[in-house]
Amino acid sequence: MRSTFTPGAERAIAVAAGWISSDESDELGLPEVLMGLLAEPECRAALVLARHQIDAQSVRRRFPSLREIDAPPVDDRHHSRAWHQCLQTVEDLLIEYPRPLELATEHLLLALVAAESDVSRWLAEQGLAADVLEAEVHRLAGFQPGPLPLEPLEVELDEPRRPSILSINPNRTEDDQPLASEELSAIRIIDAAANRAGEGLRVIEDYLRFHLDDRHLTRLAKAIRHELTAALSVFGNKVRHAARETQTDVGASVTLPSEAQRSNLSAVLAASFKRVEQSLRSLEEFSKTVSPDTAAALEQLRYRVYTLERVTDITQTSLERLADAQLYVLIDGGRSESQIRGLVKSLVAAGVGIIQLRDKHLPDRELLARARVVREATADTHTLFIMNDRPDLALLSGADGVHVGQDELSVKDARRILGTRGLVGVSTHSLEQAHAAVLDGADYLGVGPTFPSGTKQFSEFAGVELLRAVAEEVRLPAFAIGGITAANLSEVLAAGLTRIAVSGAISSEEDPAAAARELAELLRR
Repeated sequence: MRSTFTPGAERAIAVAAGWISSDESDELGLPEVLMGLLAEPECRAALVLARHQIDAQSVRRRFPSLREIDAPPVDDRHHSRAWHQCLQTVEDLLIEYPRPLELATEHLLLALVAAESDVSRWLAEQGLAADVLEAEVHRLAGFQPGPLPLEPLEVELDEPRRPSILSINPNRTEDDQPLASEELSAIRIIDAAANRAGEGLRVIEDYLRFHLDDRHLTRLAKAIRHELTAALSVFGNKVRHAARETQTDVGASVTLPSEAQRSNLSAVLAASFKRVEQSLRSLEEFSKTVSPDTAAALEQLRYRVYTLERVTDITQTSLERLADAQLYVLIDGGRSESQIRGLVKSLVAAGVGIIQLRDKHLPDRELLARARVVREATADTHTLFIMNDRPDLALLSGADGVHVGQDELSVKDARRILGTRGLVGVSTHSLEQAHAAVLDGADYLGVGPTFPSGTKQFSEFAGVELLRAVAEEVRLPAFAIGGITAANLSEVLAAGLTRIAVSGAISSEEDPAAAARELAELLRR
């Protein structure tokens, strides 16, 4: 197996080791894995199972031989042949994902659903279809196997994929008289709002694709647009078209001068987001009169559009704010305040775009004092000052932001302390983590580790392949980190990232400023 597991997936497997479903074998079987996933109630797999009313009790009713045992170490429970086959199946489904593949709980659930077994057949009976779950897994990861094609003009099928509005009301048939006037008005409103929302989403998607050149955000916009079409198929095109009255629509001729003017592409984007959000709200409210389930789905789409708007704006703002920040240098607290002051001033003069203060040993009071020195030395310069891990000290010292890892405070919590103007950077070690950081609202990414480093130890290295995957997928500013030097910088640049974060390549040199100047010049060239 080339894959590894996320911490959540590892916890689920550890819990699974505390169950046994066969007296004839001590191997870790599929029902056990299902119980392990349910034991992580906030994980994505458990949330999917909950939507299908699958809980621990229903699993035990279906597999009555399940019983708890004293949980041995996970390594002591050999994986059954069936579970190995499940893992191989999900690896095949995710064949185009970057390696090394990191399996999360939703991937483990997909493994159970996609591989032929008693568990998969039972899950299918509960409504968990492998193709639907696979599509959802891709959507969550912001990944779609294969190239992103130029789409042909989309033509909706006349046959709705869900029941038409005529079948929602059991008392109405195709042969009945036309819709009542109030319901006709609701359908007209739904049709108009649906058209506005679809048009706005297409404009947003085109902007993300052709101007921002962000593959990840483009996929998110495309997914919302397609899911909107699916949600609205309940009304049926024939019903919507029959209710449409374009020629007599009193609003068709009501326009404002501002609607004919857009100062730039960003103004087009902002107007389109508002058009979509307002249209979705109108769709949601009027759908409640004819299809409450559809209204609930539309509400969720509206919240996803809010998120897409937020992260698109953050991406654009970060690209502008960090436009000149290619070289990011991490330093410790130094021997004294005067020593760190001299170092920081020399790095600023050498063209360093960002300086991060990272020191795990100094007491808080000394660390804050050093942070204030760095802030003073970078004030009114082109160099930004970032505090490592400590948004509280970042706020007290007046730093430009904070950088957090996967095990530190979340972006949300860091921003609660720093406010909206503080930068929040996030360390990422996989493409999935990079996608998640974007949606969490990070202002920039640290991506790695790329090469072995003398300043920080890692058991595994994501390598240049991760840099290439992030460069292809994400436009949010991303800094390659981990063992980068002037000697291997060309490999980083060839992978597509043009920003680097370094520590040992500067601190280990006799003349740190000269080393920084060399790297800055190489990046500029």
